[in-house]
Amino acid sequence: MTTTNTVTPTSDIKVADSAFLKALVQQIRANDSYGTLRNWADELILKPFVVSKQQKREISVDGDIDPITKGRILAFYRAIAARLEEETGQLAQVVIDLSHEGFGWALVFCGRLIAVSRTLRDAQRFGYESLEKLAAEGDKLTQQGVDYIKRFPEVSKV
Repeated sequence: MTTTNTVTPTSDIKVADSAFLKALVQQIRANDSYGTLRNWADELILKPFVVSKQQKREISVDGDIDPITKGRILAFYRAIAARLEEETGQLAQVVIDLSHEGFGWALVFCGRLIAVSRTLRDAQRFGYESLEKLAAEGDKLTQQGVDYIKRFPEVSKV
């Protein structure tokens, strides 16, 4: 029996219109070893990344980070790395260093160049207010990384 899960669109952006959102969905599906998300709509897969200000306030920062939240953070930065690879042709890797309290770093590097570096704080509350803001942040970080790689091509080569 096959079912298709859908979600009512709450934003103006379509996943197909954003290269970053497509890369993010691809990263999430790549880690779906049991095929659970195979028939899910892209918007439904991205729904956990949309967290309103009210929802963020309700999430406690006391205690450890949920492994699913860690996975979302990793998928976000892996999507940036995938976009960097598409844009520049350079191999990109991601390192996430996150303490149990929700503080740490996210690094995306190419060769010896750190193309994207972000401080993570209150990682328990990771998310964006809308798909538009998620796509905008992903595109912004991707473009910053592309600019660094173009500025320092000899360092970014493996």
